[in-house]
Amino acid sequence: MTVLWKHIARRWYSGGSDTALARKWIYAKTFKGEPSHSNFRLETEPIPATLQKGEFLAQAEYLSVDPYMRPYMLAYPEGSLMIGGQIARVTKSENEQFPVGASIFGQFGWRTHTVCNPAREEKDKPYVLPDFGQLPTSLGLGVLGMPGNTAYFGLQELCQPKPGETVVVSGAAGAVGSVVGQIAKILGCRVVGIAGTDAKCEWLLKDLGFDGAINYKRKNVYAELKSAAPKGVDCYFDNVGGDITETVLKQMNLYGRIAVCGTISNYNSNISKVTDPQRQFVFKQLRMEGFVVWRWNDRWMEGIEANLRWIREGRLAYQETITEGFDNMPDALIDMLRGGNTGKAVVKV
Repeated sequence: MTVLWKHIARRWYSGGSDTALARKWIYAKTFKGEPSHSNFRLETEPIPATLQKGEFLAQAEYLSVDPYMRPYMLAYPEGSLMIGGQIARVTKSENEQFPVGASIFGQFGWRTHTVCNPAREEKDKPYVLPDFGQLPTSLGLGVLGMPGNTAYFGLQELCQPKPGETVVVSGAAGAVGSVVGQIAKILGCRVVGIAGTDAKCEWLLKDLGFDGAINYKRKNVYAELKSAAPKGVDCYFDNVGGDITETVLKQMNLYGRIAVCGTISNYNSNISKVTDPQRQFVFKQLRMEGFVVWRWNDRWMEGIEANLRWIREGRLAYQETITEGFDNMPDALIDMLRGGNTGKAVVKV
């Protein structure tokens, strides 16, 4: 398991003030094209000195940056808190289900401290992490969290791969795609990954056990896929959309299944024009379904426990790209959207 460190940590403290302060990143300006530093504003706010019954105070340790943040934030007004999940440690508590010292996951956004009463949350309720043993708690943002469950449920519930079938994964070196490919191998499939650098393709082949890997920036994807999947494609797990998806659809087999997880190819730019795919769907009788992982909230721990078991068995590997310092949250998001990460992109506070 590999960790890539992206930046030097910056320390921050309240300067000796009697009032403890939390820091938070604000969505200051609507995204247009690629995010830049002008889209974000760093603010502070007091941390309450006392808690009400049912509340706890959590201090962030790791924060997530994910592709979905770019399109989702367009629905929020300027001045909103940046959304996102984090791994935090409970430092004060008036809630026995969240005791002091517990490591938790919460959808608390880009902030260093959070006061939360779970009973008041209608959805996205925080939860105490299961015992990861010697594994880092940051995995609760990746393979043992939302991206891992996205791969676990999206592949198996929508694509329903069978042993011996060929599975193609785009965005294959990312937090979701890298897990999708490995689960497909565990299920007995042939797996071809599409990624954006030779180094990422080498990682897929040598470390994760993919059967084929295509660098879409350097290779002719259509020709390379013909070679890597000579019997055609049975399942396609789509993280990118656009031209790559058009190319894969042309090589789908009869009754092929496509799970649409994301369209990162057009998050920062205009949507590319592609050929109408309906002919492929009709004559090959394909099935395509988009999804967000929250539809399996009632089975959330099932996915985490399965992926944890596979890690302990040595069948599921992971990699994290860790940016140091809360000040660098915007840099981490920008870098991830440019494809700078391998595996899960995480910020260590």
